[in-house]
Formats: sequence, structure tokens, C-alpha cells
Amino acid sequence: MPDATLLDQVKDFANRANPYPVYAKLRANPVSRQDDGTEAGTWVASTHGTIASLLQDPRVSSETLPPADRPRTGNPLTDLIVKPLKDWMMDRHRVFIFRDPPDHDALRSAVMHQFSRERVQAMRTRSDRLVADLLNEKCGAREIDAVDDLAYPLPVTVICELFGVPREDEPKFHGWATQLATALEPDSLSDPEIRAANSRTFDAIGGYMGDLIKEKRKHPQDDMLSGLANHATPAGVKMGDYDLIATSILMLVAGHETTVNLITNGLLTLLRHPDELERLRQDPLRAPRLIEELLRYEPPVQFRTRRTLSPIDIAGVTIPEGADLVLLLASGNRDAAVFPDPDRFDPDRTGIRHLGFGGSLHYCVGAPLARFEAEAALTALAARLKAPRLIEDPPPYRSGAALRGPEHLRVAIDGIA
Repeated sequence: MPDATLLDQVKDFANRANPYPVYAKLRANPVSRQDDGTEAGTWVASTHGTIASLLQDPRVSSETLPPADRPRTGNPLTDLIVKPLKDWMMDRHRVFIFRDPPDHDALRSAVMHQFSRERVQAMRTRSDRLVADLLNEKCGAREIDAVDDLAYPLPVTVICELFGVPREDEPKFHGWATQLATALEPDSLSDPEIRAANSRTFDAIGGYMGDLIKEKRKHPQDDMLSGLANHATPAGVKMGDYDLIATSILMLVAGHETTVNLITNGLLTLLRHPDELERLRQDPLRAPRLIEELLRYEPPVQFRTRRTLSPIDIAGVTIPEGADLVLLLASGNRDAAVFPDPDRFDPDRTGIRHLGFGGSLHYCVGAPLARFEAEAALTALAARLKAPRLIEDPPPYRSGAALRGPEHLRVAIDGIA
């Protein structure tokens, strides 16, 4: 029988710096039932083939969030009237990564219509400039924190500019994003304190976005939020206010939380492989293939949760209807059946079919942004950091197991070119 405690080991902070040996044990059983204290348990898919199959299976639902239940305030009017109404609205207008077709498809099409090639490409040049400015601010330093000094400020500035968020308001999103990212952690869904904190945070950022949407309708500009607020797609899809608020929150949070991890994991990997750091310094055109290998080797999103709508026979087992499901994307990326010598970092691999951006209907909307932000950051770091070396290895990690990356990455340097 497969070990039913392995998922707990994945979530155990003691394994945050290196969860890959646990993933290898899980792959011995491509789909296994893990003990979560309930009769049904949690089912985990850990091989590339099973994950790819389940990502495309219409019997697998993304609607995994429990019903909204804001904490009671003690005020009878609020608790009996306002709270149920807010809970109902939140359930009706969840962010689209937690929704199934046709709602998911309609909302995603509206985002993609505004997430135009021209608008995204304009941010590529902007990313290069932002990276240069951030590194120029550290000239003369003998140590940098790659997270605080570059990996965080770059993507948050890019996504805020793309959405038309005033620059002076960007710092507000740090705490909001950190808190709301916990919604991707399985245990947070049953933790009343975390759910209460997420409700308060969602209300705070929702109120901010509601005011900003009103401003964009009065004074539209050339940004994504103005486009979403004022225009329909060619198919006639236009978001209502509540869906627009939820979608804006998703894009602003996911638009930088995951990219922070991609950049930081990338630099950490390069510092552990100095030959690849030197090759990138000598040949910046290697960056795209290097980033694809990073998305396989150290993906910023380690797993996603789903729920089955009906029984599914797969890999010799039957996942029951209504079962909680964990798709271990990072484990699938280390599957030897698909990737020869999978634990070796090799940017010269060909035909990398990684799961770093998920797949199927829920393939990451912001994948182009993440790719060129990481390219801008890593090529500049390779070119400009003089004699970089890790101060701590492993570095301190963020608490989350799903969005996995260093909380800080301190690097000693002899200067910045």
C-alpha cells in the first residue's frame, strides 16, 4: 500500500527547501489516496502522464473553494443581513481560476482580449529598464537581497502599470498579495483564522479596486483595467462590477506572486550551477531555453487543487466522485518517464513539456509576462553582478508549499557593473 502520509510531508515546512525526494516517493504510485482525516481522503496525482490527463478531464472541477463564510461581527444587522449578502456575492463571483466552464471561459476571454500582444510586448522593454534602474540603485553595495531588491519590485511594478494602478498605491499590494496567496494552500481552506483573514483582505483590496474601476470609467486610460471596465469582447462579453473586481484581484496578486518565485528560484539555481551562470553571462540569448528548464526544474507553483465531479478510473485506481484532488505539477516535472535524468538542471534539453504553467483551460494567462520578466532579471543579474555567491544555502523559504520560493535570497557580491 502507498504511504498515506507523503502529502503531509510535502506540506511540512521542514521539507520546503527540498521537497523533491518526497515527490519521488509519491511517483511510485502515480495516483494515491492520502490520509487527511476524512473518509474520502485526498487523492494525489504525481506523474506527468496522470497530471496531464486530469488537467484535461472535464470530470475534474476547479471549483474547490468552500462556501464563503465571513467571520461574525457581533452586530445583529451586519451578521443577519450584510454578511449573508456578501457571502452570496463572493460565491457567485469567484476569481476565474476557481470556476468551471462556461463562466471560466467567458471571463478568461475578456481578460485575453485586453491582454493583447501589443500591450504585453510594450512591457518587455519596460521590464529591461526597470531591472536596470533597480540594479543601479544598489551600485556600491557588497550584498543584495534578490527578493527585496529585484524579484519583488519588478513584477509588482509591471502588473500595476499594466492594470493602471497608481504607482504610489503599489506598496499596498504587498501585504494583500501575501495574505491572499494562502488561498492556494490546501490546509488554509479549513483554517477559520486564515479564512477570516482572507475575507478581510479581500474586502480591503475589493474596496480599493471598486473605487479604481469607477475612476477608470470616468477617465479611461490605455491600460487593461480601463479596457475591461469599458469595453466588451468581439463576442459581446463584458464583466459586471463584481466579476471585474475579482478578476482584477486575481491578476494583480497572481501577476507578481508567482513571478517573484520564478526569478528567485532562477537565481538560486544559477548560483548553485556557476557554469550555467557564466554561460548566460557570455550568451544572453540562452535565456529563453534556460527559463523553460527552470519552469521544469524549480517551478514557482508546485501544485494545484481540484475536485472530481464523477468517479475517474486512472492509473489502476478509481478516484471517487466529490474527492479532493492535488495535482503535483512539480513532481510531474521530475518524472523520469518524460525527462531523462530529471534531477539534473540542463538548459540544453529539447522538447521540454513542463507543467510549470499548468495546462489545458487553466493554462497561466500571465505566462508571457512571467517569461520575459524572468529573462530581463536573470540576464541582467548574470551580466552585472561581480563574483556573486550565496550567503545562506538553503536560504530561508516562504511558508507556503504551493507557491514555493525563498523569502529572502542574500547574495554577497564584489560590486555591480
